[in-house]
Amino acid sequence: MTGTFQDQDDIRAAQEALARGHNPLVAGGVTRWEDEVGIGRIINRRIIELEPLPTPAQVLSDYQLDQASRKLVVSSREAIRDTLYGRDDRLLVIVGPCSIHDPKAALDYAQRLAGVQGELGKDLLIVMRVYFEKPRTTVGWKGLINDPDIDGSHHIQKGLLLARRILLDVLRAGLPAATEFLEPTSPQFISDAISWGAIGARNTESQVHRQLASGLSMPVGFKNATDGDVGVAVDSCFTSAQQHTFFGINHEGRASAVQTLGNPDCHLVLRGSSHGPNCDPESVRQAMERVRQEMPSNSAAAHGLIIDASHGNSGKDEVRQAQLVEQLAQRIGQGEPGITGLMMESFIEGGNQPAAPLDQLVYGRSITDRCISWPRTEQLLQNLAAAVRARRQLA
Repeated sequence: MTGTFQDQDDIRAAQEALARGHNPLVAGGVTRWEDEVGIGRIINRRIIELEPLPTPAQVLSDYQLDQASRKLVVSSREAIRDTLYGRDDRLLVIVGPCSIHDPKAALDYAQRLAGVQGELGKDLLIVMRVYFEKPRTTVGWKGLINDPDIDGSHHIQKGLLLARRILLDVLRAGLPAATEFLEPTSPQFISDAISWGAIGARNTESQVHRQLASGLSMPVGFKNATDGDVGVAVDSCFTSAQQHTFFGINHEGRASAVQTLGNPDCHLVLRGSSHGPNCDPESVRQAMERVRQEMPSNSAAAHGLIIDASHGNSGKDEVRQAQLVEQLAQRIGQGEPGITGLMMESFIEGGNQPAAPLDQLVYGRSITDRCISWPRTEQLLQNLAAAVRARRQLA
């Protein structure tokens, strides 16, 4: 028994029943595992299939981080903490595609970015965006883990293993990785390879995601809500620093009661809102004032915040996003306090394109939000590094 329906013939029969307007979950002639174990047909009435996945332990064993990658994850997490607490005066820059859809293009981008990190590493702490899960306002492509073939087939096991292999490639290129944690169980499969995590605007008020962050082994940024409310993200930073007990899975895939220590390295990310940007100096000042009212003075959140140059802060327009990064570089160079880092959405080709199977797409162009092109990204990183050097002169 591997699912609600036991084989492909059952699934086809269910689909045919649906097409005729019948409910296949109560119709006769379809084998149900509930019948065999005697629990009755009162559960899974809207579930077509339950496909078992490999356990996290199996995936981590089959696709292991090598020694150099493990060292990179450990050292980069500590370096990120140092920037968040002000012990390192570099600027944290989280940059990369809005989402990963092409393993080849992801590695290509990582190798380009690693070259820039080698040049600017004294001024910038560069972490690559490696995002596999995409929250949708209504419906749409949910990311590489959910639908790796970008065709609605939803081969999650394939996507999960592909995502892990991509992370290993990025680490081998010499870059730490950042991602957004969306599904509460997927971190068990990939979080050992992540140096910085994000909880997005749609989930920042979610108790499930606050609990998740409390047990993650890396710093986590909480974005303000989509309506611009900063308070819920500050509440998330406070809540995630506390101990929690909640439902989860262990590395053998068993349902477990998870107990956490709490994560003191959570911090605020300003991403704008449906009403417009919130990254101007006054918005930063007000946000930091709110944080310091609720968070301990020695917390990462109380030291500074990260500005997301995309999303509501630039209307998801890559031209405006680049202009905003230039403005932020100028402000940083003038010594504006409170800005610990920033986020940029960038890819090889600028702009975006509709989602489609890989052989129908322009190489290196986003299939989700519009991204800054690679040549423009290089210029902006140079500007940010110069801004950090100018800020040092003011100290």
